[in-house]
Amino acid sequence: MIQIIGIGLLAFSLLWLQRKLYGKLWDKNLGIRLAFTEKSLFEGEKGELLEIIENGKRLPLPMLKVKFQTDRNLRFTDTESSKVTDLYYRNDIFQVKGRERITRKLEFIAAGRGYYRIHNIDLVAADLFLSAEMVKSRQTDQYLYVYPAPFTSEEFRRSLQQLNGELLTRRHFLEDPFEYRGIREYQPYDDMRSINWKATARTGDLKVNQKNYTLLQTIRIFFNLEDTGILKKTEAVEASIRIVAGLASFFLNQGIRVSCCGNGRDILHGEPVRIEAGAGAGQMQQIYRALARIDANSETADFIECFEQTLFSGDSGTMTLFVSPNAYDGFVELISHYRQKGRECLWFYPIPETESEKPELPAEWKGHSRILRIPAANS
Repeated sequence: MIQIIGIGLLAFSLLWLQRKLYGKLWDKNLGIRLAFTEKSLFEGEKGELLEIIENGKRLPLPMLKVKFQTDRNLRFTDTESSKVTDLYYRNDIFQVKGRERITRKLEFIAAGRGYYRIHNIDLVAADLFLSAEMVKSRQTDQYLYVYPAPFTSEEFRRSLQQLNGELLTRRHFLEDPFEYRGIREYQPYDDMRSINWKATARTGDLKVNQKNYTLLQTIRIFFNLEDTGILKKTEAVEASIRIVAGLASFFLNQGIRVSCCGNGRDILHGEPVRIEAGAGAGQMQQIYRALARIDANSETADFIECFEQTLFSGDSGTMTLFVSPNAYDGFVELISHYRQKGRECLWFYPIPETESEKPELPAEWKGHSRILRIPAANS
């Protein structure tokens, strides 16, 4: 009887001591790190997230749970240790020996455009006899850009070829003060020196000369994601972002400077997109990143309030491209007024492939707009 009691006391003492030991030392010299192998991907591409555990002490960890959460658009192929609701929740279990390093690769598919971050890692460890659990959180700052895949369709390809042909025939023109291509009505923004006094005297209304072009320096892309309908156009909004990516990529590859402005809000600071004109691979990366960070769940900024001044202050030697899946009155009035001032522009309007009828755009936009059907996801 005494021996049984002695054994019981010894076992209890050992249990108590190892609990105290693990409670004090379990996270000492324990390194936990998550790392995306690539910092940027395109929609549909595969990626890897590394879980790296380093136990720098002799004390083993018989059970260590590593928990984190990220966006559900990162679709991990191994789903045994996960749960998906509005977010993706991961819970991996490890057995870690003393002085051991473990690296686990988690493969995923970047299913949707976005800017994804992992802020926090939760750790749950158990003692030697799995009789107690210790919990701790570690801060991390891992991020991944998923760029929008540039829009592709036969209609879009033809539109780009046509645009490129027009630019090549003029080979990037700027206003030439010595050559004229017509006369039009005076607008408040016109320079008084451009008034044609003979035509003014003949008609009784102020008339100005329209100048030819010699060098087109910049393509300006304005996109409007404002969704004014009862039924949300999520598919068309995402297609609009892909169209912007496709346009920017095409013209930057032609060596043309591109600027980009839109009323989608940046998920980091909440401001609409404004990217000044630039050229080269660095400009394309800046545009890709800005498009990836657009928060489609946030209310868009008012397009007219944000960009009316920018739109009309642009150099007349630019080509302006509008991308929008909506034709509400205020927006149409703005861009129609812009076109009536003799500015070169084109409107890209995406609609789902399943819609049988094309939207009715104002007659004045005939020949100055492109209806783009959004290919089905599996096409």
